[in-house]
Amino acid sequence: MNTQLSYVHGDSSIPLLGETIGENLKKTVNKFPKNDALICSHQNYRATYEEFYEQTSQVAKAILHLGAKPGDRVGIWSPNRYEWVLLQYATARIGVILVNINPAYRTSELIFVLNQSQIKYIFASLSFKTSNYKKMVDDAREFTSTLLDEVFFDENWDDFLKGAAHISDEELQNYESQIQFDDPVNIQYTSGTTGFPKGVTLSHHNILNNGYFIGIRLHYTEKDRVCIPVPFYHCFGMVIGNLCCTAHGSTMVIPNDSFDPKLTLEVVEKEKCTSLYGVPTMFIATLHELDLKKYDLSSLRTGVMAGAVCPPEVMKRVENQMNMKEVTICYGMTETSPVSTQTKIGTPFEKQIHSVGTIHDHLEIKIINPETGKIVNRGENGELCTRGYSVMLKYWDNPEATNQVLDSARWMHTGDLAMMDEEGYIHISGRIKDLIIRGGENISPKEIEDFLYQYPNVLDAQVIGVPSEKFGEEVMAWIKVREGFSLTEEELVNFCKGQIAHYKVPKYWKFVQEFPMTISGKVRKVEMREMAIKELGLGKK
Repeated sequence: MNTQLSYVHGDSSIPLLGETIGENLKKTVNKFPKNDALICSHQNYRATYEEFYEQTSQVAKAILHLGAKPGDRVGIWSPNRYEWVLLQYATARIGVILVNINPAYRTSELIFVLNQSQIKYIFASLSFKTSNYKKMVDDAREFTSTLLDEVFFDENWDDFLKGAAHISDEELQNYESQIQFDDPVNIQYTSGTTGFPKGVTLSHHNILNNGYFIGIRLHYTEKDRVCIPVPFYHCFGMVIGNLCCTAHGSTMVIPNDSFDPKLTLEVVEKEKCTSLYGVPTMFIATLHELDLKKYDLSSLRTGVMAGAVCPPEVMKRVENQMNMKEVTICYGMTETSPVSTQTKIGTPFEKQIHSVGTIHDHLEIKIINPETGKIVNRGENGELCTRGYSVMLKYWDNPEATNQVLDSARWMHTGDLAMMDEEGYIHISGRIKDLIIRGGENISPKEIEDFLYQYPNVLDAQVIGVPSEKFGEEVMAWIKVREGFSLTEEELVNFCKGQIAHYKVPKYWKFVQEFPMTISGKVRKVEMREMAIKELGLGKK
């Protein structure tokens, strides 16, 4: 009977790492001291593992000299740069908890995070795009009682580093020897459907092991060079990116402070990267750049696509035109460090595009009926739950929110609708709240998006539900058209007719050049819905 149920546990033949991030880094440094550890193209920075370790020692000592103690929270508010990575490992080595602050935040959000996690020191860029971080930190000061000092990378970073001279090697080692791998090391704020962001609290054990096992699925060795254009403030950058590399002796390559398809391709070519990361919208933009100019991508082998399921046409082009024959799909959430499932190299194409792979080592997954909590049969939809080493410690200082998602048996309730097939592959059909319900019919936005991608001049498509008096909800599609081409609503409606069920054919269409996005490259469907309600003059549901 049990074989029919949507429950699966991962392989455990490769043991978990029972060590801290600092201990693991030291092992890698001892093994590959002269290997490139970190290359930051836009800052003209390069360091071998030996040099990188020395620099994290210096930063760790300087943080101690500021007055930070193990367990204190230190904020980082910046787009990608080499100092970000140094801070990630330096704080981990001395037991200080690094709080990632979303680079898109404004003053009120900054104040919330400073107070909620009681940040004592903040490291920040002076500015980025339209954000003047220095001014916002100044404005936030009077509203926070815990912030003692700030360091701006382009202003007083060098002065900050001088403080390291006051801390001896013995003192640093003494701090390092006190840390346990179950200690919290990182807080990342994630927005739920309601209320304020919640501080996902992750331990060394959580994120180090997750990075390690992701790298195993990617077949990483010390010869891999990984291009990381995804943001560090998010697990995609700092875990799937940085920790995955350092656990295997691979090279972290930062192409720019934020995603730019042209710079990304230039850096892949120049640094002979073997792996490239991104969300599907980033790969779509990169493929568009490839249409305009040729790049030598012969060094590429693998990579990670995550954040959303990839349209089949895009996957084909990534494998063929970008030489990424061994690209893998990852699925997870910040609360699970982040990856719970991943396709393996050699997974059949159909499974690459229609599933998010199979369960990761040492984890458990069950799919339950959200109403009853009972495990559903294979092939049935339900809510995906994960249990194991990857599940967060808690939401920082928020037991109520923690208890809403973590049950008494330590299952993390993801809020994602999923189906487990006979072979144990997981298929995500959307968020429980993302589902469009039109006249009693459950409609998956992803299904319609995948269908629309097949139309020749559609560059990107996003589907949302908007309120309808008659049906409860109606389907709306936002379309990005390929440059140099035009498309009409009529063309697309005719394309849909007879190909997908009538109730799935979008009633509303909007042609756009960009979608509202989060800084990590996810499409903000909540915002799209709000804009559509306003523009179409629809009453809120």
